[in-house]
Amino acid sequence: MSVIAFLIQTLRIATPYLFAASGGVLSERSGIIALTLEGWMLTGAFCAALGSFYSGSPWVGLLCGAGGGVLVAALHALASIRYRADQVVVGIAINLLAVGATRFFLRLAFDSSSNSPRVPGFDWFSAEGGASQQSASVFVSLANPLVVIGLISLPLVWWILNRTPFGLRLRAAGEKPEAVASVGVSVARVRWLAVLLAGVFAGLGGTYLALEQHQFTDSMTAGRGFIALAAVIFGNWEPRRVAVACLLFAAAETFQIRLQGLQLIPSQFVEMIPYLLTIVAVAGIVGRTRQPSALGRVAD
Repeated sequence: MSVIAFLIQTLRIATPYLFAASGGVLSERSGIIALTLEGWMLTGAFCAALGSFYSGSPWVGLLCGAGGGVLVAALHALASIRYRADQVVVGIAINLLAVGATRFFLRLAFDSSSNSPRVPGFDWFSAEGGASQQSASVFVSLANPLVVIGLISLPLVWWILNRTPFGLRLRAAGEKPEAVASVGVSVARVRWLAVLLAGVFAGLGGTYLALEQHQFTDSMTAGRGFIALAAVIFGNWEPRRVAVACLLFAAAETFQIRLQGLQLIPSQFVEMIPYLLTIVAVAGIVGRTRQPSALGRVAD
């Protein structure tokens, strides 16, 4: 197994986790439970495939994917912030809605219940001449703008949280919302902005999946949103630690794929590796984490 090939595959697998976890950190640090990451990603993936297919441009697909994430994030914010619904119930409902809605519109737009036609992606480059396969693979990975944006997403979230006035208000809204309200700042407005921005990041995570695979397939996120949420908890809601957790989970998934190729043990057990690692990681550290004090609590 080539170390470079392993790292490249880990990077590609980590990209949607990094995007979704960025959204999870923003949402949860503002006090809104991000159980909807899966639904936001799935909607973003479908909208990206739709936009890329009908426009012929992956850039339009990228914008549509981000817009799709914002759309369902707005629905989540409306129910959780405006109407003060139970955030866990809303999260489950939106995830189920995303599965059903994408399946319905998949048939409506492409007359298929399983997948869309091939759509344009960002892989414009291929190996030519004497370029080695590994060098070309590195070049192709870094030439994908979504991979680059994914790598800087959590550092960007860290900068927003720790270096901007909005970040200070966002963190305060998740810890002491009454303190934010006491200085004349609307807690609801801060949380709305945080959730919408989280929807952009999660939507881009789904966009990467659709454009990387050059199609949308039914339920293609396959639990990645939940693994990203586990990474947020494992990383104690701190962007830098969350980034390490995402890379760890992606490395486990890469290892699982490599083991499947060797066929040393039944594939069903191999497929369990990243999910078992997620459970073990969260279960082993959750007792020592400190979630935002106002997470899930409706502000007065």
